[in-house]
Amino acid sequence: MINKKITALVPMKSHSERIPNKNIKTIATKPLCRWVLDTLLDVEQITKIIINTDSSEIVKLCSFDDRIVIHKRPDELVGDHVSMNKIINYDINKLEGEHFLQTHVTNPLIKPITIKKAINKYFDNMGKYDSLFSVTKLKTRLYNHQYQPINHDPKKLERTQDLKSIFEENSNIYLFSKQSFIKNKNRIGKNPYFFEIDSLEAIDIDIIQDFHLAEHILSNTKDFESQK
Repeated sequence: MINKKITALVPMKSHSERIPNKNIKTIATKPLCRWVLDTLLDVEQITKIIINTDSSEIVKLCSFDDRIVIHKRPDELVGDHVSMNKIINYDINKLEGEHFLQTHVTNPLIKPITIKKAINKYFDNMGKYDSLFSVTKLKTRLYNHQYQPINHDPKKLERTQDLKSIFEENSNIYLFSKQSFIKNKNRIGKNPYFFEIDSLEAIDIDIIQDFHLAEHILSNTKDFESQK
C-alpha cells in the first residue's frame, strides 16, 4: 500500500536580483514567505515542510510551526546560479520520506485545494506517470527566438481558441518520488503528468510587475482568503 504522505520542499534564498529582499517583502497583509507556508500547512497530506535557506531573517519569520524544519544551506549551494536540482538533492538525501512536493515562496496565490488535487492525481496515476508538474495552458499565437511560428500558420490566421494548446511550466507544483529523482537527477521524470492550473492562481513572482499584480489580487479579490 502506498504511503500517501508528502514532504514539501520550499527553498528560500536570501538574495534576490530583481526584487530586493523579495522573499521577506510584505505583500498585502504579510511577508511573501508566509503565504505559501500557510497554504501548505492547510494540506493534510503534507506532514513536513523543509525550508532550505541561507537567511537568518527567513529562519526567524518561518519558524512558527512544528511541521516546519530548517535546512541551513551549505556554502557550495549559495548563489543565484545554483541549479534547483542540486538543492533538492541535498534536501532529500537528509530525509527519510519517499514522496516530495517542491514549490516556491514566489507562488502566493496557489490554493490548498489545488495542491490537494495535484497530490491526489499524482498518487492515483503513479503506475502510469513517474512525476507531476503544474502547467498553464496557452491559447495564443507563439513564435520562437528566430521569429518562426510555433503553433499556428500566419497565412491561415486561425482563431486563437482553435489553436493547438502550448503548455507553460509555471513552477508552482512539482511532485516526485525519491526513486524517480535519483534515477533522472531531476524533479521532472521521463514520463510526467501535466497538471493544469489557472493562469492567475499560477502567478510566479519573478519581476516587480508580477509582485504588483499578485498584491492587487491578494488585496482586492473579495473573500480571497476564504477561497483558499
